[in-house]
Amino acid sequence: MWGFNEDFPFVRKGIQFMLVSIIFLIIIGLGSDEFYGVMGKNNYVTIHLLMEILIIVVTMSISIQTWLISPFILSNRGLYVGALFLTFSFIEIAHALTYKGMPFFITESTPYAATWFYMFGRLLLSIGSLFIYFIKEKEIKLIDRWFIYSLPFVITISCFVVLYAPTPVLPPLMIEGEGPTNLKNTLQYIAITLQMVIMVLLLKNFKKAPKIIFLLLGSSIYLILSDILFTIYLDVYDIKNFIGHIFELGAFYLLFRAIYYSSIEKPFQQLVATQAHLENSREKMHFMAYHNEITNLPNERFLMESLKRDLYIANSQKAILAIGIERIAAIKASLGSTYADQMISLIAQRLKSVLPEKYLLCMLREDYFVVYIDEVSNTQQLTQLSQQLQLVMEETFQIQHFSLNSQLNIGIALFPTDSHREEELIRFALYAMHEAQKTPTRIRFYESSLSHETTERLLLENDLHDALDNQELFLEYQPQLDLRTGQIKSVEALVRWQHPKKGWISPGVFIPIAEESGLIIPIGQWVLETACKQVKSWEAAGLPPIKVAVNLSLGQLFQQNLVEIIHHVLEKTQLEPKYLQLEITESMTIHIDHMTMILHKLKALGVTIAVDDFGTGYSSLSYLKDFPIDCLKIDRSFVQKIQSNTTDKALVDMILSMAKHLQLKVVAEGIEEVEQLSYLLESQCDTVQGFLFSKPVPPNILLENYQTLHNDAKNILDSITASKV
Repeated sequence: MWGFNEDFPFVRKGIQFMLVSIIFLIIIGLGSDEFYGVMGKNNYVTIHLLMEILIIVVTMSISIQTWLISPFILSNRGLYVGALFLTFSFIEIAHALTYKGMPFFITESTPYAATWFYMFGRLLLSIGSLFIYFIKEKEIKLIDRWFIYSLPFVITISCFVVLYAPTPVLPPLMIEGEGPTNLKNTLQYIAITLQMVIMVLLLKNFKKAPKIIFLLLGSSIYLILSDILFTIYLDVYDIKNFIGHIFELGAFYLLFRAIYYSSIEKPFQQLVATQAHLENSREKMHFMAYHNEITNLPNERFLMESLKRDLYIANSQKAILAIGIERIAAIKASLGSTYADQMISLIAQRLKSVLPEKYLLCMLREDYFVVYIDEVSNTQQLTQLSQQLQLVMEETFQIQHFSLNSQLNIGIALFPTDSHREEELIRFALYAMHEAQKTPTRIRFYESSLSHETTERLLLENDLHDALDNQELFLEYQPQLDLRTGQIKSVEALVRWQHPKKGWISPGVFIPIAEESGLIIPIGQWVLETACKQVKSWEAAGLPPIKVAVNLSLGQLFQQNLVEIIHHVLEKTQLEPKYLQLEITESMTIHIDHMTMILHKLKALGVTIAVDDFGTGYSSLSYLKDFPIDCLKIDRSFVQKIQSNTTDKALVDMILSMAKHLQLKVVAEGIEEVEQLSYLLESQCDTVQGFLFSKPVPPNILLENYQTLHNDAKNILDSITASKV
């Protein structure tokens, strides 16, 4: 789109040229006879004729140009402009042929006909321009061209009829030796006034098309100057008459430039600009088609074409490294795409800083990279490179106010050792990448046995996407016994998956898949809401208030709206916050800054906070003084060996003692034997859960057997007490 900024240089140069030309011609005009003497009387007639011919050529060109483009732009305004200038050119021809001193003439040359032909043309130009300005532009039929372009002939013939009538109808406009009459000057001033009106109208629309309107304004100024000169010359040989014709010629040239620019030059420039834009768009589209928009790295299409072109050229061994980003799906699900995209971009920069330029680094999908190495000397080279890539990930990623960490799982497939096809080579590297997270080094070379395992895992992940919607997930609840009162005052909610074809799927299998894929976010929210509803349902059925413990995943803890979600669930289910316990794993406490902030916000809701699997994760215990923790849960691995392993027994004693001094409750998990319970009872543990009392059961079974569970627990506790008497 053309605007003032683009056209300003042209307007500035145009103003400079107009000022110079006006000043120059004024100087010549002031010289009068001196300059006239240079030309000579006879030469002046010839020069004047040439100027008239140029005016006719310009105006006729405008008319012809408008006629030629009219089939493509059927605008009534455009056709009227063409007809106006065709009329003017005809009248100008008549003016030239009747001008005094011309070599050809229709009748005897007199100022009468010549000046009236000029005046007709001049007034027609201004009146016609105003008429065209005010008519509403609309599309017309092709046949209307002929009607509109017939008007110039009618108008010209009418002028001849009036001027060459047997009895003169009009008074003369020019008197030899005296100059223009008052009538001519009056008509000339009317033309000047009309031209000024046109200028005012043009200035109102200057910003819409600066270049075109500037040309039209320049034309108007030249016409006004010519009109002024035509009111003060004495005869046809006066230098002022000559300069007036120069201004008139300049005016029609600027008109021609304006119409040529608007109808030909500007559309052509717009076409060129459009073509350049399309070409640029094609380049951008091509780049987008072959590159990842987040990292600007080559994408899968680029990689596949490169492999098809280069993989089979040389006999050297080649390799594909598939690089998976640990926890990126959970970060995206919890913090949002913006954080995940920024982290992916930063990871890409770190990878590029390590990889040699000859290696092709690509971004496939959203959570893994691929490196294509076209010449491999030995597998040790690939292992060392993978270790270097992992090493640059050790530094924390600072994204806004979050400090995020990530690890790389790297799978490696070799060509032609592992595969003879490019598609398989990439797929096998991905298989190895998925299995790499199970190894201490997180680096694994592809083996044929991995294909079946990875395929099964991917199929299970695909099924897990639909498990929630298909109501395949459900909750079981394991009772927790308060050893001080012998009452079941709390339960732990545990999610289960009944696959329609594969049957019961262990949480140890599908929970890691959910965490890796980001599905743990919607699953965790469903567990939270379902558990709270169930507590209210038991209360409505007559059971005393029961606290429910729900595990939070790391992904959930990084959700920006986690506190709002939990608050909404509590309000929706009308559960008092004190009956909800949120459990985090000890390994999560490594993110101290974020965890401190989010746990204090959760605590402010009125819920209780517990650390699950205490003693198996993060080695530093400083978080115990920073976090608003209410409860520690001793991992089952310590409890199960409490009788045979003195180290585990010492650890349990230490946890119980520490909790007592910190005024924290303790829940011991995995109680399966009376001897284990007896020791914990003697050590003044607060709460226990395990198969000794009950395995996890569906909510209806817990409701039906609630009293039975109490009776069984009482019997066990009584037997322990009796054995000690």
